[in-house]
Amino acid sequence: MTPEFLTLPNRRLAYQRLIGAANTYNNGPGVVFLGGFASDMTGTKASFLAERCKAQGCDYLRFDYRGHGHSGGDFRESTLGDWLEDTLAAFDTLTNGPQIVVGSSMGGWLALLLAMQRPERVKALVGVAAAPDFTEDLIWLRLSLAQRTQLERDGFIYDETMPPEEQAPVTLKLIEEARRHLLLHRIIPVTCPVHLLQGMDDAEVPWQHALRILENIEHGDVRATFIKDGNHRLSRPQDLAALWRAVGEFL
Repeated sequence: MTPEFLTLPNRRLAYQRLIGAANTYNNGPGVVFLGGFASDMTGTKASFLAERCKAQGCDYLRFDYRGHGHSGGDFRESTLGDWLEDTLAAFDTLTNGPQIVVGSSMGGWLALLLAMQRPERVKALVGVAAAPDFTEDLIWLRLSLAQRTQLERDGFIYDETMPPEEQAPVTLKLIEEARRHLLLHRIIPVTCPVHLLQGMDDAEVPWQHALRILENIEHGDVRATFIKDGNHRLSRPQDLAALWRAVGEFL
């Protein structure tokens, strides 16, 4: 895949965009994929959606946040607010009309924040192991005293919930800045339909997290599909089929 680049004042964001024939003529909704923490736009779910959207004839956008994939920027110096800024820039510049936003893991947090800031354009939201507040509830609150001391001393630790080859640095800067964007201790003013897909064998985001999201979202049309043997990735053929059914409901 050869990415294109969105040039912004202080960074370049890599992206791939599909202009679908159906949307060109029928003004149907597009699909935007938001990846997870330390992921990039070449992952299984992002690539699967590209294939399905091409076959369906609808617009599709995927991109790398700063410090991720082919985009510029320093991962360790970036925060959730920076990645939200990237999401808004890509959404505003590279899409038109109503969009179905699919957010995976951290991308689910960004999708909720995007839907709050662009309610007139986010038609629906699909979360895949959506992880709002993960920096606080799933990392900081689970750290031992020794780990917190190390984080405060060194400025970062590695996320030990990830396989060794996939561990990414979790910085104190990330955790502290993310507190500005926490959602699960208040009503989430999202006004579009939401469908959450959640594996019950997810070692990183417990399935109860999806219930907290569901309970807090303001909109009445919010549902969750629990996959009993599904893990955090939800990238098996049957998981991808469930993802497309969820997206297809809104297309």
